[in-house]
Amino acid sequence: MSRALHTSALTSLPLLARGKVRDNYAVGEDRILMVASDRISAFDVIMGEAIPGKGELLTQMALFWFGKLGHICPNHLTGQAPESVVTPDEVPQVQGRSMLVKRLKPIPVEAVVRGYLAGSGWQEYQQSQSVCGVPLPKGLKNASKLPEPIFTPAAKAAVGEHDENITYQQVVDIVGSALAEKIRSVSIALYETARDVAAAKGIIIADTKFEFGLDANSNLVLMDEVLTPDSSRYWPAQSYQAGVNPPSYDKQFLRDWLETAQVQGKPWSKSPPAPHLPQEVIEQTAAKYQEAWDRLKD
Repeated sequence: MSRALHTSALTSLPLLARGKVRDNYAVGEDRILMVASDRISAFDVIMGEAIPGKGELLTQMALFWFGKLGHICPNHLTGQAPESVVTPDEVPQVQGRSMLVKRLKPIPVEAVVRGYLAGSGWQEYQQSQSVCGVPLPKGLKNASKLPEPIFTPAAKAAVGEHDENITYQQVVDIVGSALAEKIRSVSIALYETARDVAAAKGIIIADTKFEFGLDANSNLVLMDEVLTPDSSRYWPAQSYQAGVNPPSYDKQFLRDWLETAQVQGKPWSKSPPAPHLPQEVIEQTAAKYQEAWDRLKD
């Protein structure tokens, strides 16, 4: 197993920002080097330990999906080698885990699409029989398949803050009606295509979130990561049944462990500092990510 990279430390390029997983560096005025670290977050808290190989795996999955979805929406990839913009001694920090992308104007909306009822969507449905203002039929269970995919956006929050579910009308208020409708229709088309690709590999993509930006000509461009286990719920199709929380290929294993974890003898409050992750949890989390990629690429 490769040595984990918790935090990159490039000095040849200016650091723009560190997210929960990615470290972004400026390459001139028009490009960004996105380095996917092996950090992992849960409940919007970054863990102190890294998951070896995770950054490389996420990058390979994102590139796989960008390749499958380019006919629906242009993406931010430049096609240039990330290794070409750093010094030789920095190549090991970049190789296999980075994307050299176009610099865009980010749209401050998480474009979430749900094909199944899970997570915060399930919680909201139990209270209001709707998700983000989208009414749903009566009698749905946890993990129920929805009659059709729904667009349930969220407002992007700062690192460490929780994204907030919002209505479609709020998206219209933020970006205007024409762009909001384009984001919604493109997001659903991307999800439906990915859902069908994954289904052929025995994987259910229950939900996912996309991020978009605008280029200099105001074209909508797919950016950031796409359809990785960090931004999507991946379920094994063979063990799926409505009403039961399916085992997942994403970080749900880590979340479940954290629900029982203690810090100084008390249940963890889901705020920093995070509990220390045992080696067994690190290895099993890494195995979940690897299994999703192995199934997908076969």
